[in-house]
Amino acid sequence: MRVIPIASGKGGVGKSLLAANLAIALAKNDRSVTLVDLDLGGSNLHLVLGETMSYGGGGPAGIGSLIADSSCTVNDIGRPTEYEGLTFIAGDGETPGLANLQSSAKRRIIRQLGQADSDYMILDLGAGTSFNTLDFFLMTSQGLVVTTPTPTSTVNAYLFLKNAVFRIMQNAMPRKSPGGQLLESLRSEPTGMRGTYIPRLLDELEKADPDNHARCLEHLSRFRPRLVMNMLEDPKDSEKAGKLRRSCRQYLGLELNHLGIMYRDDLQDVALSSRLPIIHYKPQSVLSQAVYRIADKLISTETDDTENFEPAGAEESYQEASMEADSDFAARTDYVEDLLHTGALSTGDLIETVKMQQIELNQMRKENNLLKAKLVRAIKQGYTL
Repeated sequence: MRVIPIASGKGGVGKSLLAANLAIALAKNDRSVTLVDLDLGGSNLHLVLGETMSYGGGGPAGIGSLIADSSCTVNDIGRPTEYEGLTFIAGDGETPGLANLQSSAKRRIIRQLGQADSDYMILDLGAGTSFNTLDFFLMTSQGLVVTTPTPTSTVNAYLFLKNAVFRIMQNAMPRKSPGGQLLESLRSEPTGMRGTYIPRLLDELEKADPDNHARCLEHLSRFRPRLVMNMLEDPKDSEKAGKLRRSCRQYLGLELNHLGIMYRDDLQDVALSSRLPIIHYKPQSVLSQAVYRIADKLISTETDDTENFEPAGAEESYQEASMEADSDFAARTDYVEDLLHTGALSTGDLIETVKMQQIELNQMRKENNLLKAKLVRAIKQGYTL
């Protein structure tokens, strides 16, 4: 079974959209798929999938049942969906404190999930960098990080990956070892991780704890997360992925692969209100085709070995994503022209769409100016960024 956790540094970037639709796309390719809602603080994946939830009653409600009932297994809480080959494991809104799992409960969930009988398991994780989210993400070495072209989203994606790298280092270093104590001292200091340069930290670990340093490098070498850039408006938006990649390479010593791009599509809101996944509501839309393309990439790499990962492959993935951004933009433009010619989209609708895009662009400019002001203020105050 290939486990594919899907995470993000911040909410609202389309993580659940990708999880639900990608699971369906894989199932349509004759793969058995288990889709799991692990956003323990705000489970709502069932809304994107179009599933009806009924908490309480008689049967297990969702993921919380694995904690509440020691005899419950992952096969007890999986429910079939209307999509052949796709099983859904719901989140749980009734179990108190589920968002703040104890280590033993987290280990039980991870152990149980590993026993599911599927070709793929898609995990929709909560946004942010809690230890629970990071540990679920690190169940495999090739999780997906979803971001958008906005500055706050890409910064938070970088911070998520930075925390994931630090978590790997913590797990590789015994707590009472010299290396473990060094990492703990950094974590406990209020500003200890703010300006941490991972390659330099690894040099310090090598001096303090050479044996565990070697094991740490081995664990880090297997970490190959993949990026999905969502909500593009223009082909130039895809360039933001290259900036994120360079930051990860320079400051984290991490090579970030690019799995694909997805354009913003207002049809997704219509599909959600209709309680239908976009891939089912409008399978020929540019957004749906982008999801199918990501699924095809996952299937094409089913036999790949992360031990033989080559950075050249990562370089090609960014070039391919750039070409996808251009071709999807052309397809998107053609689609709008077709709607105009057929009368399905009036000139007034088109004007309204342009107005909305202008409002969003103005919001992005304000957000960008705010970040610049904060940056200037931080530099004047002498902070290390």
